[in-house]
Amino acid sequence: MKTKFFTSAYLCAFFLTFGAVASAFAQDDADDSHQIIVEIPTVALIDIEPAGNKNITASFIQAIPLEAGEKITAPANNNTLWLNYSSIQTGAKTKRVDVSADELVPGVDIHVVAAAAADAGAGTKGTQTGGFNLTTGPQILINGIGSAYTLSGSGNGHQLTYSFSADDANYANLRSGPKTVVVTYTLAEN
Repeated sequence: MKTKFFTSAYLCAFFLTFGAVASAFAQDDADDSHQIIVEIPTVALIDIEPAGNKNITASFIQAIPLEAGEKITAPANNNTLWLNYSSIQTGAKTKRVDVSADELVPGVDIHVVAAAAADAGAGTKGTQTGGFNLTTGPQILINGIGSAYTLSGSGNGHQLTYSFSADDANYANLRSGPKTVVVTYTLAEN
């Protein structure tokens, strides 16, 4: 009988001790904490505004007054389009805007310039690299874009100016009729 009593006493002491230790770990104290995980997506969006009317017609015209021996006159510069973007960076990298044409018009140079970013929006907006004649290979038009947004619509982002010329050196390559050139802007990682 003594053995049963001692075994029962030891079991009771064990459970009381274990229960006291377990409840000591479960007690509240003067502070507590938890984690908040904030997720920010990588963003790379670009568009040309105004969205509904972004095609340009650049018509060269005969010299006025009509006179034999005169060259055609280039169309006026076009600055109706605006380049908008939204960008969230991954790490310390920056983005750039590349521009290219799907094909060229024989005898015609199409020159593009991006103005400095308008004041609207926020963040590290890119800087324009100067103008150049479009080529079929990508060229950097705007560089150093960080996490930024320009707001959407005309009057926001970078105003684009197109100019057109038929230089004497290329005049022999001119052919009459319309030719469609697709200009592509790409927001790319540096």
